[in-house]
Amino acid sequence: MHISHYQWNVEELGRPIALNRYGHAGLPFLSFPAQEGDHRNLEDFGLIAAVSPFIEEGRVQLFTIDSYDAESWTSATLPPVERGERYERYVAFLMREVLPFIRGATGAPIWTMGVSMGAYHAANLLFRFPHQFAGVIALSGVYELSEFLGEYMDERVYYNSPLRFLPNLEDPYYVEELRRKNIILCVGQGAWEEPMLTQTRQIAEILQAKGIPAWVDVWGADVHHDWPWWHRQLVYFLGHIL
Repeated sequence: MHISHYQWNVEELGRPIALNRYGHAGLPFLSFPAQEGDHRNLEDFGLIAAVSPFIEEGRVQLFTIDSYDAESWTSATLPPVERGERYERYVAFLMREVLPFIRGATGAPIWTMGVSMGAYHAANLLFRFPHQFAGVIALSGVYELSEFLGEYMDERVYYNSPLRFLPNLEDPYYVEELRRKNIILCVGQGAWEEPMLTQTRQIAEILQAKGIPAWVDVWGADVHHDWPWWHRQLVYFLGHIL
């Protein structure tokens, strides 16, 4: 498998952000780790190995990025308003630097993908910027931020909480663009899958009400919030979309 490493020194984030590219050709995925994970998280927990046949055949390539969770939404010390400001800097960096880099390297429409907190980032980017992405695979994600912020709400929190802003989305440009996307949301019903299970069902209802097609797949009571299941799920969904 071809693996290459890249790094940006991002002054506004206060530290470097690294990325690994797994693969040489195929459908590109901007891939986010589990909560507070880095660019090696998906490899370290076996997800890259699980999908390696797709990668080695040149059908898929994963661009795995450092998270910025601990410096933003999941920080235990920063006030909520600063967490939102920092997350917006991270999003701006992704849109300004990482997406053009992936486009230049692949020349193909970009999907997002993530597990757990990474699923939140993957889905949030697609819902906020549907014109920039072709689709999303989000496994066991949350879709609003009360787990980290309690009842706090401001404009940044609102527009980074798909469960909050999607019900009020009326702009035909965005709605029609979302209707053209490939949206795959998956969650289990086993251990540690709340509030992800409830929120996945809620967002499924919102998308249906908006006429936005989505494949929302709720797996069984034996399917836990854990890596072995995300391995199986990603292999399953890649097998269907490729």
